[in-house]
Amino acid sequence: MSDSHTRSVVKGITWRMLGSIDTFLISWLITGQPSIAISITFVELITKITLYWAHERLWGNVKWGVFAPQVGTPTPPVATPDQTSKQTDQ
Repeated sequence: MSDSHTRSVVKGITWRMLGSIDTFLISWLITGQPSIAISITFVELITKITLYWAHERLWGNVKWGVFAPQVGTPTPPVATPDQTSKQTDQ
């Protein structure tokens, strides 16, 4: 099973928000100045997104640990939202 693209985007955004809040709080604790903490947080936000993108692109070229699907291996059926709601209604 895998996440929908929308779910992945929302998870990425919420994870980045949590990380930025953490950076802000740590920066504020260390500097004692919320304005400096905000500056650090915004710089960190841009650099972390850029580094993550570059990291993913580089790993996209690495074949180590990637397996091709087995031919003839059955995949388990995945319930659609319609099927799931019908099952819970019964």
